[in-house]
Amino acid sequence: MFPINEDKKIENEDKKIMNGDKRITPENLIHGGDIYTAKERLMGMDPLGAERKISEILDFSANLNPLGLPEGVKQSIVDSVDGLDAYPDPLCRKLTAGLSDYESVPAQWILCGNGAADLIFRTVFSKKPKKAMVLAPTFAEYEEALIAECCQVVRYQLKEANDYSIEDGLFDALAQDLDMLFLCNPNNPTGQLIPKEFLLKILERCKALGILLFVDECFNEFLEEPETYSMKEYLAEFDNLIILKAFTKIYAMAGIRLGHCMTSNKTLRNGIRGAGQPWSVSILAQAAGIQAMKEKEYLEQAKKLIGQEREYLIQELQEHGIKVIASNANYIFLKAMDMGDTPLHERLFEKEILIRNCENYHGLGLGHYRICIKKHEENVKLIQALKEIKS
Repeated sequence: MFPINEDKKIENEDKKIMNGDKRITPENLIHGGDIYTAKERLMGMDPLGAERKISEILDFSANLNPLGLPEGVKQSIVDSVDGLDAYPDPLCRKLTAGLSDYESVPAQWILCGNGAADLIFRTVFSKKPKKAMVLAPTFAEYEEALIAECCQVVRYQLKEANDYSIEDGLFDALAQDLDMLFLCNPNNPTGQLIPKEFLLKILERCKALGILLFVDECFNEFLEEPETYSMKEYLAEFDNLIILKAFTKIYAMAGIRLGHCMTSNKTLRNGIRGAGQPWSVSILAQAAGIQAMKEKEYLEQAKKLIGQEREYLIQELQEHGIKVIASNANYIFLKAMDMGDTPLHERLFEKEILIRNCENYHGLGLGHYRICIKKHEENVKLIQALKEIKS
């Protein structure tokens, strides 16, 4: 664990400017799934690159449901087009009512937003923390939002020797001067799970210290037993708890932008609602979300497919000398060092395959990667490419 930004106000302002530049510079985009920059790079490498279609790039860098957008959701979007001459419902009434049944949480505790990232930023802007803690490594948007609010960030370093699992030291690291703690379960990119018993212990400690605990459960529904790890049952008892979820990953709706958060804290909810624009969720997104919650067979098929393909990929990766660190959702966190002078992600890129290079995560270095689990024929292409690289 180590603090950053000693002179908080000045250095955070500098980081806001620098970070803003970094976020809009194509070569420094911080997330996976950037198939647009990939196509530009391929065009520069190959005169025929302009003729490539984005769909021809095999993207393992974004953790989306391998089944793609459900057909029912596609139709719901088409059917909602005739209503685009009106503003969307700013309170997302029908969507929130559906989510209340879906999550077994009172409707008034739910807020919808323009994807998970929107709600992360709005929560931080509402809470205005002076000092907050994040894991290292973890999802980058927590720290991005905190820096934008000029908050001092403390990173709790996860240990490679422990396969980047959370350990008891996190409990001891919590302090009176912290305003927020961000936890991702399963963690992104490590794929490691936090046991509910330990999370409850952390939640109770946060309550005693006046810390808001932000739990990101965006990958929870990919788990075999989601409720075993969800903290929803503690929302009523703990008003210092907020849970984040999204349709992005589980329903392959990344381009639609739809997420929701849940908290029993009325003051916090009002603050989050007021920290963004009133029409953050489009008519198309609301229609898609309402339909997505009905796609139960789709979810069952996806979980079955992911389970089968996870076993296949792990076995093949290990046979090629790649260390699989964890895989508890729809992605695999791995380490591959013995790939020659050119890093693995660059060698795969030359074959029009994208994987998530995790080198830019705090606490990680060269050789750490994350790949999503896709359909079998796509996974076979990845393994075949690895064989060619190793040969």
